[in-house]
Amino acid sequence: MLSIGIAAAAGPEVAARLAPVLERGGFHALWVNDTPHADALEVLAAAAAVTEHLVLATGVLPVDRRAAPEIAATVTRLGLPQERLVLGIGSGQLRAGALDAVGRAAEALRETTGARVVVGALGPRMRRLGARTADGLLLSWLDPETAARQTIAAHADAAHAHVALYVRASVDPAADARLRAETDRYAGFPSYAANFARLGLAPHATVIDSAADLGSAVAAYESVVDEVVLRAVTSADGPEAYVAFAEHVARATSE
Repeated sequence: MLSIGIAAAAGPEVAARLAPVLERGGFHALWVNDTPHADALEVLAAAAAVTEHLVLATGVLPVDRRAAPEIAATVTRLGLPQERLVLGIGSGQLRAGALDAVGRAAEALRETTGARVVVGALGPRMRRLGARTADGLLLSWLDPETAARQTIAAHADAAHAHVALYVRASVDPAADARLRAETDRYAGFPSYAANFARLGLAPHATVIDSAADLGSAVAAYESVVDEVVLRAVTSADGPEAYVAFAEHVARATSE
């Protein structure tokens, strides 16, 4: 499975323009990661209105600032199609009690929305919880070898667990500076810095820039996880840039 991801800050107009392109192009899903002052579910509603079978996914809704009842109420209010909906959730800024909070939210959302729920996870305990308590995991910032190990472990914890992986990517040389800046920004967050150190990973080894052979790079990830989500990093913020990104990916991965 190959999917495309955007930030909620990109907005509903981008989603409405991009989603039909993804559906026609044979992509599995549109993933939208929640960002401050922008609602991933609202953005997905715009995509839902113009598609019929494209999977709609969030990656991730932080349960420290978006409680499960509020998420479920928003899903209902927006009329999001539960048969196509994947709710990615994560611990956000929680430290104490993070596992319990995410576990309770996953169980509540599966029951109240009928959607599939995946857990955004860095450490082994959260990955185990996602595999066993939810429908799977959303991984991020990994190279193919590390992704393979974590996927094998998740499937050992629960054979049904679906493992998706966010891979930041640029396909335009003009977007590479943005990709480097985003990589450096995440590498500066304490939790991500600790995770990179624990795994022995260089942050820039976990992304795909425009100089890479995109088809081969994607294939390396596709061979080890259940779903690859190329998180689009573009040189501009309008719909045209995201559509161009998706069309480039479709050509490169079909050759």
